[in-house]
Amino acid sequence: MVMDIATLKDFKPSEYEEAADGYRAISDMAGSSMDAVDNQISAGIRNQLRGEAAKAVLGELRKLSKNFHYVQTECALASTALNGFAFDMGAAKRKLEAALADAHAASCTVGTDGSVTYPAGGKEVDGKAPEGGTMPPGTSPTNPTSASLERTAANMHPNPNFGKAQDLANRIGDALQEAEEADHKWAPKLRALKADDDLVVSARDWTDVKSDTDGVRTASKGYLGSLPHPPKDGSPKGNAAWWKGLTPEQQSDYLAVHPDSIGAMDGLPAAARDQANRTVLDEARSEAQLDYDAWLKDHPEPKRYTPYINPLTGTEVKGAMVESQEWKDWEKARKGARGGLDGMEAIQQRFDTSTGEETRPYLLGFDTRNRGHAIVSIGNPDTADNVVTYVPGTGSTLNGIDGDINHALALQVKAERMDPAHSTASIAWLGYDAPQSLLGDATDAKYADAAREPLTEFLTGIDTSHQGSVNSTLLGHSYGTLVAGETMRDHPDLPVDNAILVGSPGVGVGHAKDLNIGSDRVWAATAKNDLVNLAPPPSGTLAPLNPMAYWRLFNDHSVMYGNDPTSDEFGGQTFHVADGKLPLSDGLMPAHSQYWEGDSLNNMAKIVTGGKP
Repeated sequence: MVMDIATLKDFKPSEYEEAADGYRAISDMAGSSMDAVDNQISAGIRNQLRGEAAKAVLGELRKLSKNFHYVQTECALASTALNGFAFDMGAAKRKLEAALADAHAASCTVGTDGSVTYPAGGKEVDGKAPEGGTMPPGTSPTNPTSASLERTAANMHPNPNFGKAQDLANRIGDALQEAEEADHKWAPKLRALKADDDLVVSARDWTDVKSDTDGVRTASKGYLGSLPHPPKDGSPKGNAAWWKGLTPEQQSDYLAVHPDSIGAMDGLPAAARDQANRTVLDEARSEAQLDYDAWLKDHPEPKRYTPYINPLTGTEVKGAMVESQEWKDWEKARKGARGGLDGMEAIQQRFDTSTGEETRPYLLGFDTRNRGHAIVSIGNPDTADNVVTYVPGTGSTLNGIDGDINHALALQVKAERMDPAHSTASIAWLGYDAPQSLLGDATDAKYADAAREPLTEFLTGIDTSHQGSVNSTLLGHSYGTLVAGETMRDHPDLPVDNAILVGSPGVGVGHAKDLNIGSDRVWAATAKNDLVNLAPPPSGTLAPLNPMAYWRLFNDHSVMYGNDPTSDEFGGQTFHVADGKLPLSDGLMPAHSQYWEGDSLNNMAKIVTGGKP
């Protein structure tokens, strides 16, 4: 609309700020309702009821939870948008009020159209002062030449009130123009914040949320710029202090328009990071689903089976069918088209199957960069007495995160049963790009080198956000032991009390003392049938003329990345694990993944809860 003085004078930013508070309150209520549905009502049903009726009810409750999450997110955006609109209009209103006050002090009269009438004044000529006049509405010239000409005209005019009126008219015009631009900017953004007229939150709805978020974030730069900024160094302690210094309203605004940044901030409360990352997850999952659906539409499934042709006779074998090469190629392309969708669905499944507060999942990190990353805690790490952070190894990707979460869950459940007087949070930390091949990537330490700082910041952040004292354990598996070892080696002040190293090809040090926590708190185990026992010594030691090097190849302590942590030479502690399945009995090296069962799981749980196996 066309802005005029009366409209801008009557504008009350407080009314829009109160409306923003109302939307924020609705957002908070929707978030609390989603929490109640997921972690109380649905969890109670899963714990007590079975059968088709229970499945049907849980299905409807999942839909209700999605609705609440959608309401929570969109109402938070509406709150931020209204605050942004009130901020922009309030700034224009203040400029107008200041100009009107200055006009009154200068004995000038402002017309309803923004014109300024100024009185007579200046040096008298023939006993008469230069006459007054009226300056038409205007705005400050943006062109330097025009601005210079305007100043020259004011300086040459015999009535000094002419220049004052000119400046006042421009200031009033600027305020009105600023208000009009704010109105035009925010009107479509606010109109876009509306849902479909149905009760189904679809993938398309969540992609619209992302579009809404981008729009509100861009439009609210002025408002967000007025809020306290996150620390430039991004340290966990700095992040925590910044977050605590924000009002609940400001925290809500940051969560609404910067969920990806807030979710990745080490040192912030787990609940805040979880809320932010779940929004990012829903947006990414919906986008991936729509892309996958589009791919399926453009690539219809070919006929799967074709008659088997005997290669010797070249004739069909009656009744024998095999998968066609065309279908195999299509199936391979289909799996590729899903991207990280399998992993995203696995994470969501954790929220959909939670059975109580003790095993409630918290999404502490999520993105789809490179191979994708996810950090999932079973239990609240801010309040748990024991916190264990598990770093997976070779072959880990976002799509395979379900197995890593299963490991974290198994250890958390076992630790809670072993020490019911103290709570345990178990974290699967896939915050790095893991190597993908045993004989290729895994022989290069660059993946661990790149993971050291992210893991350090995460562990420091967990310690920073924790309420009270905590017993912290870092658990590495396979190549993840190298990540854990390098991180502990290079950061003497890392807040880690215990280390567990299983299925390790070496941890980047020759002795347990080099991990900076005391050799008596470094625990290692490798199953007898784990092929990681065949990890070669460091590159370059097998010189043809060095017989000692060949002896070391078969010695039990020289492995790829330093001494074997289960050897006497390493100087740490060991614990018992089962031999595991034989190689090739269930995949290439099944024993390498059997540390989360039997004696091994029991012993790890003892360490995590402060005991000794």
